Amino acid sequence: MTDAPSTTVTYTRIETTTDGGSRFSDGELALDPRIVTTGVPPMLVGALPSAAGAAYVRSDGFDSVPHPAPAVQWVVMLRGTIEVTTSGGEVRWFSPGDLVLAADVTGVGHRTAGVGDGPFECLFVPA
Repeated sequence: MTDAPSTTVTYTRIETTTDGGSRFSDGELALDPRIVTTGVPPMLVGALPSAAGAAYVRSDGFDSVPHPAPAVQWVVMLRGTIEVTTSGGEVRWFSPGDLVLAADVTGVGHRTAGVGDGPFECLFVPA
């Protein structure tokens, strides 16, 4: 098929801590070269395990109170930038192309805010 080596893309996981708070951890998603259809050159493809269909989300702006994720889900940023703050005060920004695995479904959760002008768009994919 191709000599292209496998590679990875990094993602951020938001997870519940033992004391009911939240924190960030980093993970890697393996990407392997595959021919996805005839006539298209091989592309790097990675599996995002999903329990159900994806939801497209759009918001002109927001600033949430701390909340746990409603379900373990992938957040795929499409447009705009968001700021996520864990219960421990750690802050990360996510922009188009970033992957986040929101897995802090119990406890205090995290806070999410839009950065700059909206709209903010993402896909929620149940894990």
